[in-house]
Amino acid sequence: MYYASIGIIALIVMVIINIEALRKVKKTNENDVRLKYRQYLLTLIAFFTVDILWGFFYEQRWLILSYTDTFLFFATMALSVLFWTRGVVAFSGDNGKYSKALVFSGWMIFAFEIIVLLVNLFVPIVFLFRKDKEYVPMPARYIGLFLQMILFLVTSVYALIRAVHSRDKSRLHYWTICISGIIMSFFIIVQMFFPLMPFYSMGCLFGTCLIHTFVHKEKDADHHLEISRAKQKAYKDALTGVSNKLAYLEMLTEMETELENGELSEYGVVVFDLNGLKTINDTLGHEAGDEYIKSGCRMICQQFTHSPVFRVGGDEFVVLLKGDDYANRETLVEAFRKAIGENLQNGSVVVACGLAVYDHAADHSYNDVFKRADASMYEHKRALKAVSKPALTSSE
Repeated sequence: MYYASIGIIALIVMVIINIEALRKVKKTNENDVRLKYRQYLLTLIAFFTVDILWGFFYEQRWLILSYTDTFLFFATMALSVLFWTRGVVAFSGDNGKYSKALVFSGWMIFAFEIIVLLVNLFVPIVFLFRKDKEYVPMPARYIGLFLQMILFLVTSVYALIRAVHSRDKSRLHYWTICISGIIMSFFIIVQMFFPLMPFYSMGCLFGTCLIHTFVHKEKDADHHLEISRAKQKAYKDALTGVSNKLAYLEMLTEMETELENGELSEYGVVVFDLNGLKTINDTLGHEAGDEYIKSGCRMICQQFTHSPVFRVGGDEFVVLLKGDDYANRETLVEAFRKAIGENLQNGSVVVACGLAVYDHAADHSYNDVFKRADASMYEHKRALKAVSKPALTSSE
């Protein structure tokens, strides 16, 4: 049970450490390295399981189970070396001849192992069990382990060369891969001389710990950062820099959830619409219209500094009021309308706005609040048009 207990500990520790790397991800080009590493880890889990069972079966001297498990031991071990090689090549992103030769070598070693194991069913060239059920290693076992050890060393040299020609984090990543390969090579050598000890399992555990600490964690953090940046870019309006309609819709979903959970009990909505944009586009061109939109957006952002601003249409904006801006909503809207009145007199940007506040007793959804704010905005819009200069009168 001593042999099996070491494998059990190695398996538990490896799974705990690599729980994130073991999560299933979509099969895409961006996830190729993660998928290859996950395949390697899954192969190691299979190998550890076989290794653990071998210790138990052999201790009980269950001959047929021990023989079958030994067959699987060498097969899954060779498969893990193949997947390690594929993972290293995928990480490098290199599709050159040398990289392809490495992967091809991994396949050849795996094929060799399967062939000698099949031969071993008839002629014991890899291993045998004596009449007293004692395990005896045979020459082909040493040849297979030697070839796997060499492949690990070659991938380490491959990673070392990449490290020399890399900078910053990539250099550390390749150095880690190099050292991990050397560690596993060393433990294969030890495994050759001590067949009744799970040294390869221990080597794989040390190697995956290094990869997790110095490569996968950083790569995973970089991956999440890239997703976050892409998400921010997707939620940003290209013209004004404020949040776009997609971000607005997601915010509404979050608000509905907060209302249902009792985390949100009050909020306000301010709806904005620019006056005269169509006239400016028709007379001065769309570049002037874009500048007009940006000017209106700046006014909104400067007034409602503590609330998210969303561009939800060509000349339509929405502000969702919470916290201090909600408490000071009447003052803020009044000040904004006063500033717009001054703009109306000097020919600057004119923005109509309307405010509505969530009423828990009367409002069944956000749309009820929005409709009241929108109606208030159109009242303000009509009032502005009634006193506006002809040049700024919208023909909408």
